[in-house]
Amino acid sequence: MSRRRTLALLPAVALAATAYASPAAAQDPEELVIGFVPSVEAGALVEDIQPLADHLTEALGIPVEGFVSSDYTALVTAMQTGRAHIGALPPFGLVQAVDIAGAEMILQSERFGSPSYHTQFITNNPEKYCLTEVVANERREGDEMITYLNCNGTERAFDESPIGPVAIEEAVSLVEPGTAVSFTEPTSSSGFIFPATIFATLGVDAENDLAAVFAGGHTASVIAVCLGQAEVGVSYDDARSDAETACDVPGTVVTFAYGPEIPNDGMAVAGDLSEELKAGIKQSLLDYAATEEGAAVLDSIYNINAFAEPNLESLQIIRDAVAELGYGS
Repeated sequence: MSRRRTLALLPAVALAATAYASPAAAQDPEELVIGFVPSVEAGALVEDIQPLADHLTEALGIPVEGFVSSDYTALVTAMQTGRAHIGALPPFGLVQAVDIAGAEMILQSERFGSPSYHTQFITNNPEKYCLTEVVANERREGDEMITYLNCNGTERAFDESPIGPVAIEEAVSLVEPGTAVSFTEPTSSSGFIFPATIFATLGVDAENDLAAVFAGGHTASVIAVCLGQAEVGVSYDDARSDAETACDVPGTVVTFAYGPEIPNDGMAVAGDLSEELKAGIKQSLLDYAATEEGAAVLDSIYNINAFAEPNLESLQIIRDAVAELGYGS
């Protein structure tokens, strides 16, 4: 399988027409571009990011344009070539941005009070993979309470964070060669890279020993398991909430294991921006996240609850996993 991704950019969001002051330093651009990677339908994401771009325009005194890239490799390339100056990137994308594009990570996302997350292993065959009783847990999704099924101790994630890893040796080891397993895409940290390293430690080559299906996204991976297209699947925890309208996810898909903790996504800026502008971008994002409007916008974009200081050392976890799989980062 080729590990190269097509580098095509989608059309940019229309630039907000706003007067702006001169850049803080001669080397800074007269307008900025902030890029995002699709986690939902691209058109919806374009609408969601416009208020953030407008806020940055006003706060920085420089026009800020938002765009949605085809994937995070394309966004890293845009930052490397000067076509983007700020990037909202997933973990592997952050590593690429820092190591390849010379970017600087300025903020790390928090969800449910945690700067990390983990892969969840899901199944439609709990009789095989659940070594304990399946437990029904309620979780609030907006105005509704949704019931999800968990086993093997993964139900503790509803009360504890962080929690991974859970039931790797006990339950994931039950996935036999030839089993249909749904992954997301080859460059996804929680959707393939970390699950593949877990399978490797168990003596299983994820791509060659399993009937691997790359569903194209976390929601799609959950749906594949729900519809019986794969017996086992992986996604971030808990992607089931995004897939529940496609089929009977709450009654069909059981989480039976968690991988180790993975650092959350974050915000990176081009390394050649002035220190003054980098600091201004960082503070503007923090200020926006602290407002009611900003919190709602960030939640709609990537379910971000808050921003925290970046843990740069945590990126080494990603580098190690990538190296183990033989990926070039």
